[in-house]
Amino acid sequence: MAENEPVEIVCDAGPIIHLDELGCLDLLSDFGSILVPEGVWKEVVRHRPGALEQDIVQFARTSVSLPQDSKLTTLIRAFALDAGEQEALALMVQQPTAILLTDDAAARLVADQLGMRVHGTIGVLLRAIRREQRTPAQVLDLLHQLPQRSTLYIHPNLLKQIIEQVQKEYL
Repeated sequence: MAENEPVEIVCDAGPIIHLDELGCLDLLSDFGSILVPEGVWKEVVRHRPGALEQDIVQFARTSVSLPQDSKLTTLIRAFALDAGEQEALALMVQQPTAILLTDDAAARLVADQLGMRVHGTIGVLLRAIRREQRTPAQVLDLLHQLPQRSTLYIHPNLLKQIIEQVQKEYL
C-alpha cells in the first residue's frame, strides 16, 4: 500500500465519540472509507448523536454478522465484549487490510491476538501531526485538555508520558 493511499478504517464507538468531544472528527477525513457497524452506530447515536451527522466526515453504516465457532467468537466470550466491539471485530475479519479504531482495552487485546492493525483516539491525534492536520502545539493542547473535554479515560501517568514524548519529538 502506498504511503498516501487512503486507508479503510473500521470504527468502534469510542474514537468517534472522543474525537467529536475534542472537535477533531475532521482528523478522520483523509481515510479512504470509515466503516461503522450497526451496533456501533446505535451506541454513538445514544451517547453523541450529532457526531454522525457532520458533513466533514462520511461514515458508512454497515451491517455485519458475527462468525460462528471461530477464534473471534472464543475471544469475544473470553473478554466479554459488548455488541459494538463484537461487530467491529467481525467486520475487521471481513476487511483484513483495514485498521480498527477502538479505545477499548479488551477489544485491542482481541485485535492484537487476531493480528489486526489497531489504533485509538490518541493514535489519531498523533497521526495528525505527521499528516500535518494539526501542529504539534495544537495536539499538545488537545492532550492537555483531554481529561476535561473528553470522556476518554487514560491514566494520568500515561497521558503525561505521551505529552512528554510529543514535546521531545516535535518541539
